[in-house]
Amino acid sequence: MKKRYVQTICVVISFILFLLVADPVSATTISDLQKDIKNNQSQLDNVNQQISDAKGAQADISEEIEELDAEMVALLTDINLIEEAIKNKEADIEQTQIEYDAAVEEKDKQYESMKIRIQFMYEQGEASYLQILFSSKNMSDMLNKASYVEELYEYDRRLLDEYEATVQQVADLQDRLEEEKSELETSKTELEEEQAYVEEVLAQKQEEYENYSLMLAKAKQEAAAYTARIKQETAQIKKLEEEERRRREEEERKRREEEERRRAEQEALLAAQGDSGDSVDASDTNSESKTTGSNSEQSSSSTPAPSSSGGGGKGQQIADFACQYIGYPYVAGGTSLTNGADCSGFTMAVYQAFGISLPRSSYAQSGVGRAVSYSEAQPGDIIYYGGHVGIYIGNGQIVHASTERTGIKITSATYRSIVTVRRIV
Repeated sequence: MKKRYVQTICVVISFILFLLVADPVSATTISDLQKDIKNNQSQLDNVNQQISDAKGAQADISEEIEELDAEMVALLTDINLIEEAIKNKEADIEQTQIEYDAAVEEKDKQYESMKIRIQFMYEQGEASYLQILFSSKNMSDMLNKASYVEELYEYDRRLLDEYEATVQQVADLQDRLEEEKSELETSKTELEEEQAYVEEVLAQKQEEYENYSLMLAKAKQEAAAYTARIKQETAQIKKLEEEERRRREEEERKRREEEERRRAEQEALLAAQGDSGDSVDASDTNSESKTTGSNSEQSSSSTPAPSSSGGGGKGQQIADFACQYIGYPYVAGGTSLTNGADCSGFTMAVYQAFGISLPRSSYAQSGVGRAVSYSEAQPGDIIYYGGHVGIYIGNGQIVHASTERTGIKITSATYRSIVTVRRIV
C-alpha cells in the first residue's frame, strides 16, 4: 500500500512538472498557432496510442492473472484434498497402532500362560519328558501321554506362530500406512512449491497491472494537457481571427469615410466653379487583390503485420492444425479437440492426430523429445511452464487450452516463466 501511494504521488508530481515545463501559448500569428496545434495533435495522437497499448497490455495481464487464479484454486483444492487424506491416514495409523499394541499384549499373555509348561516341558530338557513317559502304567498309557505331550506342543507352537503372524501383519500394515502418509506429504510439499511459484508469478503480474494503471493515469493526464493546449491555441486563433476581422472592418470604414470626404470636397469644388465650363476630372481607383493559397497535406500510417515465422515441415503442420481449434472449449480432464480438453489433453490430442503419442500429464510431457532453448523454438515445439503446456506456433506465440472462460486460444509464449521447450518432431 505504501509503495502504491508513493507511485501515485510520483505520477501527480510528474504531471505538475509537465504542466509547468510545457511551453505556454507564445505564438502571435495564426500560422504559428496552427503549427503548434498540429504538433500538439501529433503528440496527443502518440499519447492516445500509448493509452491504447497500455490498456491492451493491462487486459492481457488481467487475463493472465485470471488464469493464475484458476491454477491457484486448483492447487489449493489439491492441497486441501491431500491434507484431508493425510488426516485420514493418520487416523488409520493410530487405529493400527492400537491393534498392534493389542496383538502384542495378547501374545505376551499367551506366552505367560504357556510359560510354566514351556519351562517344564521344553526348558527342563529331555529328562522331564522321559519322566512323563516312564510314569506310564502301561504301553497304552505311555502312548497316550506321548500323544498328549505332542499335541500340547503343537498347540502351543501353532498359537505362538499365529500371534507372531498377527503381530507381523499389523506391523507390516503400519509400515505401509506410514509409507502412504509419506507419499502424501511429499505430494503436498510439491503442490505447496507449485503454489509458492504461482503466488510469486501472480504477485509479479499484479504489480505489472498496477504499473500499467499508473502509466495509464500519467498518459491520460498528458493527453488532457495536450487537449487543453489545443483548445487554448484554437481559442487564440479564433481571437486573432476576430481581431483581424475587426481590423479589416475598421480599415474599410476609414476607406469609405475617406472616399465620402473626397467626394464631398469634389462636389464642393464643382459647385464653386459654377458654370465656368471648366471641369475637373478626378478619379480615384483603389484596387485590392488578395491571393490566397491552400496547401493540403496527407499522412498515412501503416502497421506492419507480424512476420510469419516459418517454414514448412511437420512442426509447422502441427502448429497450423492446432490453430484450427482456437475457440473450442476448455474442459478439465478432457482430451477432445472439439468437445473440450485441458492443456495437456489438447497437446496430446493434436500430436495424436499426427500419429505421435504423448503422455497424459503436463509434467510428463515436459520430459518428452529433446530440450531446446527458447531462442531456438520452432512451430510445433511444446513449451512447459510448470503445471501447464502449450504448442509454439511461431512469432513468439503459443496455442493452448487456457481456462473454461477463454477455451483454446493464442497467447504470448513468454506470458509465464518457461521451464523447458521440448522438440518432438
